[in-house]
This record gives sequence, C-alpha cells and structure tokens, in this order.
Amino acid sequence: MALQFSFIIPVYNRPDETLELLQSFVNLKTNTPFEIVIVEDGSTITSKNIVEQFNTILNIAYYFKPNSGPGDSRNFGMQKAKGNYFIILDSDVILPPNYLNAVEKSLNKNYVDCFGGPDAAHQSFSNLQKAINFSMTSVITTGGIRGNKNSVGKFQPRSFNMGISKQAFQASNGFGRIHPGEDPDLSIRLWNLGYKTKLISNAKVFHKRRISWKKFYIQVHKFGMVRPILNTWHPSTKKITYWFPTIFCLGFLIALLLVLFNFNNLLFAYALYFVLAFFVALATTKNLEVSVLAIPAICVQFFGYGYGFLKSTWAVGVLKKQPEARFPKLFFKK
Repeated sequence: MALQFSFIIPVYNRPDETLELLQSFVNLKTNTPFEIVIVEDGSTITSKNIVEQFNTILNIAYYFKPNSGPGDSRNFGMQKAKGNYFIILDSDVILPPNYLNAVEKSLNKNYVDCFGGPDAAHQSFSNLQKAINFSMTSVITTGGIRGNKNSVGKFQPRSFNMGISKQAFQASNGFGRIHPGEDPDLSIRLWNLGYKTKLISNAKVFHKRRISWKKFYIQVHKFGMVRPILNTWHPSTKKITYWFPTIFCLGFLIALLLVLFNFNNLLFAYALYFVLAFFVALATTKNLEVSVLAIPAICVQFFGYGYGFLKSTWAVGVLKKQPEARFPKLFFKK
C-alpha cells in the first residue's frame, strides 16, 4: 500500500509560528504529494489569514473548533485527514528541506505504524532557545531519550514530531485528555496493541520550545507531574531513571548543607558536572553565550521536573489521590 501523508498541526494563538512552519513546507524538496490539516483550537488570535496565503501553493485544509487541548485537536485533524499515514507537528517547529524524504525512505525500508523524530535548534533561534534545546536533548541531561539513537531502546515518539498510521490511530482512538504526557501515553497503548514504534534519526525538526525561563520552568514542571501518573496507568513502564532529576536536586541541597560541616566533596562533584556540561555545550553549539546559559537551563529543567515528579509521586503514588482531581490543570475536558 502506497503511503499517503497528511500533516496534522494543532494551533493555538500562534499565527507567526504558523507562517514560519508553512513557509518551511514550501521549501520541502520532495516529489511526494501531501496534505496539511491545520486545526485552530479555539484561538482568539487565529491563523486563518496566514493559511489563506498558502491556499494556492499547498494542499491545505483549515478547521476552527472550540478549545479542547492539543491531543483532542490532533484527533480531530486525523479524523478529517484524507491520507493513510499522519505526521503530527507542533506549530512551533520548522521543517528542514529533506524532512519528508527522510520519513518516506525510512518507512519504505522498515515500516512501522508509529515513529518519532528528534528536534534541534535552528541557527536563527535565540541563544536562550539554543541553551534550552541543549538542556532538553543532550546525553548528559536527558540521556538523549528525545532523539539519540544510541541512547534508546523502545522509543516513545513525542508529538512535536510524530507519525502514526491511520490504522493505528483508529485502533487506539488516538490521544487522551492528559497534557502534557499524551504522547508517551499513546505510545505505550500502541505497544500494548501490538504496534511497533521507532526513531527516524534523520527526520529532525527545528523546535523553538519555550522562549522564557518562566515558561520553560512551567513546562518541565508539568512533565515531572505527569510521569508518576503515567507510571500508575502503565506500571510496566516504570524506570529508576525517572527519579534522577529529583535525586539530583535533593543531592544538591544536601551538598549545600554539608558545606556547613566543612564537607565539600559532594558540592565539588556537582561543580565538576556543571563544568563538564559547559564544555559539552561549547563543543556542541560552538557558542560561548549558549554554553553559559546552558547551566541555568539544566538547573531549571532538573529542579522543575524533579519537584513536579516528587509532588506527583507523593500525591498519586503514596496518598493514592485521583490524578484528575489532584491535578485538574493537566487534563482537558472535551
């Protein structure tokens, strides 16, 4: 069966990002036909005028619906799409020219019903965005689970750059109401249904991510709160590595306390880690300012995620609170 691609893109108050993303579609170097489905998720600042600029250039459909979250909006878009293989993107990404060719080549060689691709920082991004990207993708911070093929076993695609067949979507009913965390939840349910996932390392996107320290903290804090909920839903996927940011933060606080008792070795070990992180960032980004910013980015990521993980583990894992009742902001209502 020939692959017929439909790109599914939920949008919420992001017309500028939509413009950049659609322009990158124009620049794709491919002979493969595809459609684009834009789903406006109840925005007050819509992308309709932006989309209309590309109607004669791209095969594009635009839908406006009440706000119900990105997961439900992706499901809505997949229900409207005409293709048999859906590629899901966030609105804050930019596609490299070879993106679709990389996807098609990989699926034709080794077909799976769900794939994910890595993300990277575009040269036009701010230094803060590049530092956050380093923190979120480096092997010395996340272990490379977001796209390092040498660091993953069973890959959990992320919805900023994710493909799923129409068959797998219909069998799984798509994304759930939790956000964030709807993408690993879907991946695990697909595994349970017998579908396979994989990383297509060449199918990268340029991902803007959050553009302020506050927004970045809120994002990773939510990531931390979601993981214990997913562990409760899918106990077989629990890993000790999910505890690492929390252990890192608690260890740092202990190191500061031990200094009062003239024991500096643990704090020295943390200093060595941050020095290592700086030089890895420098080697990776070739940018001194980005390398300096990478240090607070790592701290924000670890402390945001670690605190969220600990708080959620206590509430959901120990006190046995219902996730939706305890953390209602992590769930969208249809």
